[in-house]
Amino acid sequence: MRSRSMPAAAGLWALLAAPLAAQVPPESGPQPTRAVQPPLSGRTGQPGGVATVQTPLPGGGAQSVNTINSTVQVQGAYQGSVPSAAAPGAPFKLSFDDAVRRGLQYNLGTVGYTQAVRQAQAIGKSARSSLLPTVLSDAMITDQQTDLAALGFSSIPLPAGLSFPTVIGPYHYFDVRAGLEQSLLDVTRRRNYRAAQQNVQAVQFAARDARDLVVLAVTGAYLQVTASVARVNSTRAQVETARATYQQAVDRHDAGLAARIDVTRSQVELQTNQQRLTSVENDLAKQKISLARLIGLPPGQDFTLTDDLPFAPLTDITLDQALQRAGANRADLKAAEAQVQAAETAKQAAAAERYPTVQMSGDYGVIGTSPTSSHGTFSVTGSVRMPIFQGGRVQADVEQADAALEQRRAEYQDLKGRIDADVRSAFLDLNSAASQVSVAQSNRLLAADTLAQARDRFAAGVADTVEVVQAQEAVAAAEQDYIAALFAHNLAKASLARAMGQADQTIRQFLGRP
Repeated sequence: MRSRSMPAAAGLWALLAAPLAAQVPPESGPQPTRAVQPPLSGRTGQPGGVATVQTPLPGGGAQSVNTINSTVQVQGAYQGSVPSAAAPGAPFKLSFDDAVRRGLQYNLGTVGYTQAVRQAQAIGKSARSSLLPTVLSDAMITDQQTDLAALGFSSIPLPAGLSFPTVIGPYHYFDVRAGLEQSLLDVTRRRNYRAAQQNVQAVQFAARDARDLVVLAVTGAYLQVTASVARVNSTRAQVETARATYQQAVDRHDAGLAARIDVTRSQVELQTNQQRLTSVENDLAKQKISLARLIGLPPGQDFTLTDDLPFAPLTDITLDQALQRAGANRADLKAAEAQVQAAETAKQAAAAERYPTVQMSGDYGVIGTSPTSSHGTFSVTGSVRMPIFQGGRVQADVEQADAALEQRRAEYQDLKGRIDADVRSAFLDLNSAASQVSVAQSNRLLAADTLAQARDRFAAGVADTVEVVQAQEAVAAAEQDYIAALFAHNLAKASLARAMGQADQTIRQFLGRP
């Protein structure tokens, strides 16, 4: 009786299982694709900045003809670098070209944007993956026993002579198969991918702009060290002059030709210049530390500069030419334009959420109780999803994308105006600094002649050390003015190179390097 009831019960189980399976609700399909929303502003995540500032000095000084003060301001990541070596090596000579090359390689600004480009490219690859087929495979081995009584089947009435099994199994089977899923039509996904590509372009342009900022920062730091070296050399010469004047006063006093006050006055002047030398040497050491930090030298690395970057007027470019080149070359402007394009595509992707999508999936595998007792099975499914009502979600996504688009358009227009202002300001600074160099050169010659005459008058006994000390102070001020004017002129040329774009390619020409 059992031998007959088991096949019958199994058949009954199959008859029952079919309608039960048919009543199981179908699995929910994939959720509708959402547009990737860009940040509201395209300027987020900036690592810092580099800028030059030229301010007037109306008062100047009693003996100074300098009327401008120029500085370079480095902020954020551009202040630091990745050390090129773990420990300092032997002292070496650092040229301007080598300093720029090291800055472009090790400065944290360019390093950060290098990683930002990689990150943007990875996001683009992720967006592309949604357009490519997904292929998965799995292998499953199942050993199972089912308690039908616990599921309520024991209470089902059966014809006479049949008994319902309370337990089925144990039984086992294996299943090995591979499946494929592919989006055949999804406009939002395609536009998300295009927006991701445009974002990659924007980050790449931003990385190029970071190179211009690094060039400006390194050039400014190199010029500051050069100016500090000139101040040290000038102050040392002034110390020697003061020492000679002091010795001359001592000799004249010992010979009864000069008062004691002349000796004391010249001694104070000597001590003042010696203290000034200590200060400028201290400043030089600090400026070298700052330059080393910008270009990735290990802490404590000693170096000396090989290029002094003398005065070289820039006369082969006009303001109109500079403005035209800036509009064509500024990488940050191209980055802003790419950001606008990415925001436009993101808005289109959001609007495409209203469109239908077409998906296809399929699988093929073998199933059976053993590898030798198995059979191939497959399934292929195609689906079309048509959005009907989503509670205003699509409109919300479109409005959010439109807000980002309008913000980036405004930032693009603002940047165009700022670039125009940068070029014009750099030209004004350049003209002002060039005029200052001319005045400082004249004052330098005048101060040197005045000192020579004062020393001759003192040696002849027709003047005291007051005139000599005043002349020495005038020489010191004239030297400082010339150094400051030369620094301001070269810094203005570096600022103009950055304002026009592609500074890494034009900075040598602007500074008069061969």
